[in-house]
Amino acid sequence: MTRAGGLPGPSGPPGAFAGIRAARGPRIDRAELLDEAGHDPAELRANFADIGKVNRIGGGTRVILRTLPALLDGIPAERPVSILDLGCGMGDIPIAVANLLERQRRPFDLLATDLSPEVLAVARDRMGSRPGITLAEMDALATGLPDRSFDLVLCSLTMHHFAPEQAVSLLREMARVCRVGIIVNDITRSPLGYAAAWGAARVATRNRLTRNDMPLSVLRAYTPGEFRAMLRQAGLDDAQVSTHPLFRMAAVWRRLE
Repeated sequence: MTRAGGLPGPSGPPGAFAGIRAARGPRIDRAELLDEAGHDPAELRANFADIGKVNRIGGGTRVILRTLPALLDGIPAERPVSILDLGCGMGDIPIAVANLLERQRRPFDLLATDLSPEVLAVARDRMGSRPGITLAEMDALATGLPDRSFDLVLCSLTMHHFAPEQAVSLLREMARVCRVGIIVNDITRSPLGYAAAWGAARVATRNRLTRNDMPLSVLRAYTPGEFRAMLRQAGLDDAQVSTHPLFRMAAVWRRLE
C-alpha cells in the first residue's frame, strides 16, 4: 500500500490476551503481510473486500464523508474540486467521495494513488472507467507534485503503516500539496480495539492476510494523543482531531493563508 521501509519482517499477531496487554503499551512497528509484494491476486482482492466491509461497517468511510463538507465549503461551487487521495487501497473511499460529490452536483477531479502496482490493479478492477477518478502509482512520502497543486489531500487508514518520523513527513507532504486542506483518517490503538479486531478477524473471514493484519494494524496504530503530537511536529498545530465510534480518529487541517 505504502512505503514502510526498515520494518522487521512480518509475523503473526499476538493472541487475544497478549495483544490486549500489548495495546496498552507503546506502538509496535511490525510489518503487515500487506506491506510485502508478490501476493496472489485472488487473495489480495479478497483481503481488500474484507477491508472494504470493515470500512463500511466500522466507519472508515463514514469518517471521511462527515469531515469532508467543512473543507468543501471553502471551495467555489462553480469550479471542479481537485482531490488527491494517498494510499487509496482498492479505491472504496475515493468511490464514496465521488458518489458524495455527484449527489451534490459538484464537478471534481480525483487522483487516487498507491505505491503498490498490485494494489492499484485491484483498484482498477473495482473502479473500471469511473468518470472523475484517475489512478496513479505514487509514493505518499514524496509525491513529486508541485506545491498547492490540489484543493484537498486525503489519506485514509494508511498512516499506521508509517513509523512516527515517516508519519510526520506524510503530514508535511500533504500540507505542502494542498491549497485548501487535508483530512487524515485512521484507526486508534487501544486494548478494546485489539480485542474487537482479533475476534472479527477470526469470525468474519478466512483470508490469511486479513486474519494476520487486522489485529496487527491496531498495535501499529497511534493514539489520539500521539496523533496530535505528530501534527504539532509537522507544523499543523491548528489541526482539529476528532475521535469516532469503533476506534476511529480523524484530523482536519485547513490552510489559513
